[in-house]
Amino acid sequence: MTQTSDNVTWLTQEAYNQLKAELEYLSGPARTEIASKIAAAREEGDLRENGGYHAAKEEQGKQELRVRQLTQLLEHAKVGEAPAEDGVVAPGMVVTIAFDGDPDDTLTFLLASREYASDDIETYSPQSPLGTGVNGKKIGADAQYELPNGKLASVKILEAKAYQG
Repeated sequence: MTQTSDNVTWLTQEAYNQLKAELEYLSGPARTEIASKIAAAREEGDLRENGGYHAAKEEQGKQELRVRQLTQLLEHAKVGEAPAEDGVVAPGMVVTIAFDGDPDDTLTFLLASREYASDDIETYSPQSPLGTGVNGKKIGADAQYELPNGKLASVKILEAKAYQG
């Protein structure tokens, strides 16, 4: 999956290919589609009261932002292997933790860049407080991280396995 350090993002080959394909689509066919939408809306007349035109321009802005994000991400990407399942938490792993060591109060999440966020599993960045707390810890170890109120929370790492998503 990903691990970010000093502007370098580590990606599996599959993840790199997926992001590159998205960039190629947004830079080519999607740009043509949005330009057509804008041109069609422009022909409808007065642009001040033209909802279709403004919606298309907003969509174009979001699309161009995503193109810039992907371009920057891929420029700084290094392609590597998925993390080894050696019992140590690393980006690209699905991690299960127990809050305050309580086996009934658990959370399972993907430790990865937000590029991998999906509806299937909650995703925490390695730079987030929880991500920083568990990254590099072994299964069975206790970890601490800072809550927004400044207090420390304690978790026990129950499981860490490579994401198969």
